[in-house]
Amino acid sequence: MAFYSPDASMDQRLAALVQRLAGERGETLPEGLSITWLRYGQSLLEQGRPGQDLADVSSDSAALVRGAAWQGARLRDPGDLVQLVYLIASERWLQRGLLEEEPELRRAQAAMIQQGSHDATSYVVDRLSGTTSGPALAESLCQTWLAQRQLVNAWLTSLAWPELEGCRAVHKTWQDGPYGRERLFLGEAQENGNRFCSDGLARLLEALLAGSLISPPACQRMRQLLAVPSRQAAATEPATVLDALVPSPGSGWRRFWGKAGRGPASHQLALYGEGEGRDSVLLVVLAEPAAVGSGAGLLTAIVDDLFSAAAGAG
Repeated sequence: MAFYSPDASMDQRLAALVQRLAGERGETLPEGLSITWLRYGQSLLEQGRPGQDLADVSSDSAALVRGAAWQGARLRDPGDLVQLVYLIASERWLQRGLLEEEPELRRAQAAMIQQGSHDATSYVVDRLSGTTSGPALAESLCQTWLAQRQLVNAWLTSLAWPELEGCRAVHKTWQDGPYGRERLFLGEAQENGNRFCSDGLARLLEALLAGSLISPPACQRMRQLLAVPSRQAAATEPATVLDALVPSPGSGWRRFWGKAGRGPASHQLALYGEGEGRDSVLLVVLAEPAAVGSGAGLLTAIVDDLFSAAAGAG
């Protein structure tokens, strides 16, 4: 059973948007694009049961959530959105006592999510897996290193969510590319790279925001990191990719939480928004650069269209 109820009108709207974008940007775009779009008749925040574990989240609420997807189950490189997975995993590790509470981890979590820092991501992955980067390893050591790098993957698999089937989060993010043991692990054709689908990321973000993922206090900490500053606050803080993507306050939208790929050449987005007189919206977009081309304005066009469709609750 899907974690949302498919909605025919939303599906038609989404398909029309993709075809329009293909006409503007090239016929390869639909094949290289994944979108999961969900609408909620009420605020998603605090909808989970207090203390409910991620593995126990039920799909019983699917009838209350309408949605549509374009290639939502297609596995792609999640780019910087894998940092969202590592944030969730680090909170889970802390809850289980596999990591100790310490300022450097909290500092790295914040930099990874709010700034998209590759250095911070490297530190978090090292802490999650007990591995480090460096030169190639001898075979015996390499097998141990590889097994430890699969720990986050093993946890995702243990959840038994159909939306996470085939997904993997095993690599760090990079400024210009991996070297040494990291490059060897990635593979010649990058066949061992991170892979995620938009449906899987949407379900993880939904559970996090609802407070049903791991524990309510941990979810609250993560929501604070994912909160998008208001336009007034953003004017006095360093600009982020999300600042330019979220609809303006004049459009009726009031609060946003999310994560986007770092830089203008990135084409990944996970965004949830609430407003007045409209459904709440959760949107995940993954686009392959080869299909997108320059991609200028692609995410903005998708956000504007799908968020405007939720201006009314009908």
